[in-house]
Amino acid sequence: MIKILIFRLIYFDRMLQLQYQKKLIEVGTDEAGRGCLSGPVVAAAVILPDNFSHPLLNDSKQLTERQRMLLKPYIEQHALAWAVAYVSPKKIDEINILQASILAMHKSIGELKIAPEFIIVDGNKFNLYKDIPHKTIVKGDAKFMSIAAASVLAKTYRDDYMENIDTEYPQYFWKKNKGYPTKQHRDSIREFGATKYHRKSFRLLPEQLKLD
Repeated sequence: MIKILIFRLIYFDRMLQLQYQKKLIEVGTDEAGRGCLSGPVVAAAVILPDNFSHPLLNDSKQLTERQRMLLKPYIEQHALAWAVAYVSPKKIDEINILQASILAMHKSIGELKIAPEFIIVDGNKFNLYKDIPHKTIVKGDAKFMSIAAASVLAKTYRDDYMENIDTEYPQYFWKKNKGYPTKQHRDSIREFGATKYHRKSFRLLPEQLKLD
């Protein structure tokens, strides 16, 4: 009985809310790949129906790869609308990663088949999009279903992209590290240099900060 009670307390404590508000058509948006050294930043936007639920849904960073891959088709099938957008490393270098992340979210919202009337965003930074009211929510991907769903789509689509370009540059092990600054990835940059997929405005190697 005690174990059941503890399980229920944990389960309901981590349950995500469906919407921030209930009067307007609401879209949740999130990005993936912001802290990577290579590859695009990818964002997704998701509008969910009122009866949406899934026991696994959570912030994508808290899920295993298998759980994300199980959720991906479920979200795509049951969402009222969803879209994914990419911003290239070149553009990231031009406008900085924060603005590129916001641009990716704007692009994903713009590709939705249903026009949203309210936007909820993971994080604390966002730029006004087409005069649509929005709310930034710190750790929103662990609080609201549509943001969590967007985080899952952004993460899975970006991972697929990195696995695809791994065949072009296998020496960087992107299939494994997905472009994040692992020791193995940085050792490869040190040995082979940067590619067209690397973000040149990022500190690719720690020694870049050292003075001569």
